[in-house]
Amino acid sequence: MEDGLQKKVTEQYVVDALSFTEAEQRITEEMSAYISGTFEVTDIKKAVYKEIFFSDDELADRWYKAKLQFITIDEKTEKEKRANVSYLVQAGSFNGAVKNIDEVMGGTMIDYVIATVAETQILDVYEYGKTVERKIVISK
Repeated sequence: MEDGLQKKVTEQYVVDALSFTEAEQRITEEMSAYISGTFEVTDIKKAVYKEIFFSDDELADRWYKAKLQFITIDEKTEKEKRANVSYLVQAGSFNGAVKNIDEVMGGTMIDYVIATVAETQILDVYEYGKTVERKIVISK
């Protein structure tokens, strides 16, 4: 802060891990390069995302939670069934998130409807087996 005091902030991250212990260890390691002062993990929850759609766009600095409904027809009753599935989508805008969803899902044979897309407070996603070095971009 301007007066020299440190400001306490709460931020959300997604960490791909096999256990809560591993998630806490990995986020602590990832954040140690950026944090001065104390760092504390205050809450860990299991995420409901079926998959994460990453973007190569440099302007894709936000994360959106998208709920898609997969449409199937019950062979016995011939009625339409919808199964809800949540995804995490990286994009620079709401329209960019919808575009990313359509690009990924357009390559599948699944009939779907985008039920909701909402911006999240997530700042970054740390994939399993990838470290801080993934953020460095070398241009020639």
